[in-house]
Amino acid sequence: MQDLSAAATYALRFINQTNRSVFLTGKAGTGKTTLLKEIIKTTHKNVVVVAPTGIAALNAGGVTIHSMFQLPFAGFLPTNSQPPQFSDTVRFETKDSLRRHFAMRAEKKSVILNMELLVIDEVSMLRADLLDAIDYMLRSIRHRNTAFGGVQVLYIGDLLQLPPVVRNEEWAVLRQFYQGKFFFHSQVVQQNPPMYIELDKIYRQTDARFIDVLNNLRNNIITTDDLKVLNEFVNPKFDLKNNQGYITLTTHNAKADAMNATALDELEGTEHFYIPEIVDDFPEKMHPVEHTLRLKVGAQVMFVKNDLSPEKKYFNGKIGIIKSLSKEEILVHFPEENVTIEADKYEWKNVRYLVDDITKEIKEDVLGTFVHYPLKLAWAITVHKSQGLTFDKAVLDVSQVFMPGQAYVALSRLRSLEGLILLSPMRMNGISNDADVMDYASGKAGEDEMETSLQRETTNFIGNFLKDSFDWKDLATLWQKHKMSYLGEGEKSLKHRYREWAHRQEDNIHGVLDASGKFIRQLDSLFAQPTVDLNFVNERVIKAVEYFFPAMDSMATGLYSKMEEVVRLKRAKAFFEELAELEDLQTGALMRLLKAKRLMEVVLAGEPISRESLITNQIQNYRKNKIEDIRAIMRANPTTLVEEEGEDYAAERYAPKKKKTGEPKKTTLEETFELWKQDLTIAEIATRRKLTETTILSHFAGLIQVGKATIEDVLPQEKIDALTAAFEGFEGESLTPLKEKYGDTFTWGELRLFKAGLTATK
Repeated sequence: MQDLSAAATYALRFINQTNRSVFLTGKAGTGKTTLLKEIIKTTHKNVVVVAPTGIAALNAGGVTIHSMFQLPFAGFLPTNSQPPQFSDTVRFETKDSLRRHFAMRAEKKSVILNMELLVIDEVSMLRADLLDAIDYMLRSIRHRNTAFGGVQVLYIGDLLQLPPVVRNEEWAVLRQFYQGKFFFHSQVVQQNPPMYIELDKIYRQTDARFIDVLNNLRNNIITTDDLKVLNEFVNPKFDLKNNQGYITLTTHNAKADAMNATALDELEGTEHFYIPEIVDDFPEKMHPVEHTLRLKVGAQVMFVKNDLSPEKKYFNGKIGIIKSLSKEEILVHFPEENVTIEADKYEWKNVRYLVDDITKEIKEDVLGTFVHYPLKLAWAITVHKSQGLTFDKAVLDVSQVFMPGQAYVALSRLRSLEGLILLSPMRMNGISNDADVMDYASGKAGEDEMETSLQRETTNFIGNFLKDSFDWKDLATLWQKHKMSYLGEGEKSLKHRYREWAHRQEDNIHGVLDASGKFIRQLDSLFAQPTVDLNFVNERVIKAVEYFFPAMDSMATGLYSKMEEVVRLKRAKAFFEELAELEDLQTGALMRLLKAKRLMEVVLAGEPISRESLITNQIQNYRKNKIEDIRAIMRANPTTLVEEEGEDYAAERYAPKKKKTGEPKKTTLEETFELWKQDLTIAEIATRRKLTETTILSHFAGLIQVGKATIEDVLPQEKIDALTAAFEGFEGESLTPLKEKYGDTFTWGELRLFKAGLTATK
C-alpha cells in the first residue's frame, strides 16, 4: 500500500507491535477497506475477520459474527441470572444460558484458541450486547478472564453510517444494562477502550468546497452557507430519461425497486435473464446480488465490485448502459468515455476458518462459491444500499425526512458537486447525526497521544509476548489429563501400550515448569523497570531458549512419532484425536518459543514487526520438517511400522493443504494458474476450487491475455486452426455473431480463449 497517511501507518503499527485494540474509522472514501487488506496481508498474527451480516462478511472476506462464535439470534444480558421470559419474537440470553451454546467441534475450538487478532468490519451495525456476548464467549473458551480472552480486536467502520437495529421492546430490557446501543456502549469497551484512529485523507473527493460541506454535515455544524452551496444544485424538473448516467438515491426499497422495474419495462426489446453458478454451500441469505438478473439493451446498470484485472475498467458504483446481450455475453457501454467492455463474472466465496495442522496458522476453507455478473439495475438505489459505492452523477430524492447520517451517507457517495442533482432543497431539519456518536468521536486520538501510547504499548506487547512464550501451565495440565486417561485402560487395550511414554512426557513438561516460572518472574522484574534494557532482555531470552528448546523439541518429536504410528492403526481415531489436541498446544509452544527469539532480533535491529520479519522458514516449516524426518526413519526401518492400515482419519489429517492465510492472497487467476502448473486438468481445477469448468476457462482467457499461458496450452491444434479460420477479419466487440454463425462448433469458452489470444498479441 503506497503513501500511507500518518493515521494509517499508526493503525498498522498498533496491530503488529501491540496488543491494544483499535477502532479504525474515517469518512467515506478514506480507504478503510484498502487498509484492512494491507493489515491482513502484512500481519504476523493469526487473524479472523467477522461482520454483523452475511453480505458485510462476504464483502470483507470473512464470516458472520453469529456463525463464528456460535451465538443465537437473541439479545444478551451481561448477568448470570435467568433470562427473562419475553415474547415469541424477542428473547434474551444471559451468561448462564449462553454457555450451553459453547459446545463445538475441535476444528472451531482450535481456531478460537489460536486466534490473535479479531477484525470486526462494519462495526457501526454492531450492538453493544452482541459485543459483550463475543467477549464472554472468548473468555470462556480460551480460559482467560481478560478482554476477549486476550485477543486483540480491530473495529472498522464509520459510525455515521448504518446504525445497530434494536427494537423498542428489546431496548426496554437492555437499557437496564447499557447507556446506548452502539458497540462503544458495551461493557467490554467501556472497561477496555480501544485506540481511536481516524483516517482523514480523502481519496474519493478532491473538490475542497464539497469536502468542507461534507465535513460540516458529518460534524453537525452545517451552516446556512453550506446549505446554499448544496441548494445551487436543486432542479425539481430534472428529466432522468434524457440524462443517462444519473442514479437516484432514495430512502425506501419499494421506491427504488419500482423506479428500476418501471424504467426496464419501458425499454423496447427482448428481456434477458441471467442466473448464478452456485457450487456447494452458499446459502440464499448470503447472495450478494439478485439471483435473477433481468436486463434489456439500453438498461442503465451499475457494477457492484471493483475490476480485479490490471486494466481496472470499472469500479464499485460505475454506471453504464447495456449495449448488447446474448446468452453468454453482456456488453456495457460507458458513454462519456465512449468505451465498451464485456462484463466478466465475479466469484464470491463462502468461507470458514480452520487451523493448519503444519504451521498452526489460521487459514480459510472455501465451503462454496457464487459466480454471477457483478451488475444491478441502476436507475435508483436506496441510501442504505449505496454504502461503499462511488458515483460520478446522482440525483438525491430528499422529499422525505432523512434519518440521522443519511444525508451525509448519500452526499458522500459522489465524487464532486458537479455530479449532484437535488430534486428539492436541502433543509437543516432532520439531518443531524446521533449525539452519542458525536460525543464518542470527540475522543479520537491525536498524533502525540498515538505516539506515546504506541511506545508504551509496544513495550507491553514485547513483555507479554515473551512471558506467554514461556508459560506452559495449560500444556502441562493437558499432559497431566492425558496421563490420567490411561487409568481406565486394560492391558489388552490399544492405548495401554503407550502408557509409559505418556508418563515420561508428563514428567518432562512438569520438569521444566519451575524453571520457566522463575524466568517469567525475571521478565516481570525486567519489564517493570522505568526504562527496559532490551539488550539485556535479549541476552536472557537467548539463554532461556537454548535451555528450554531441547526439552520441548524432544517432547514434540516423541509426540509426532507416536501420532505417525497411531494414525496407521484401525479403530484408533479417538486416541489419535486425543494426541492431536496435545500436538496443537505442544507445536504452538515450540512455535512461540522460536518467535520469542526472533522477536527480540527484529526489535533490536529496528525493523518493523510484521509477518515478513517475524515468521522465518525455520518457524514456518518446523513441524513439516520434523514429520518428514520421522517418516524417512519409519520407511528405512519398516519393522517400526504397525501391520494394519489406517482408516479415513489419516487421509483427513494428511490431505493436501490449501494455501495458508498470512501469505499475500492470490487473485483468482493466480490460484487457477498455480493449480494448472501442478498439471491438473480444467475439470480437476474446477473441483478443487469449487467452481464450474466454464469459470475456470474464463480464468484461462485472462491468463492468456496477460501472457501467463498460451492458447496452445489449453486447446488442441486442430481446434486452434478452426478458430483461426473463423476469426479471420473479426474486429467486433461482440462474440455473439460468431457464436450464432458457428453454433455448437465452438463453445463460448473456446471463442473467449481465442479472442484473449488475439488481444495478447496486439
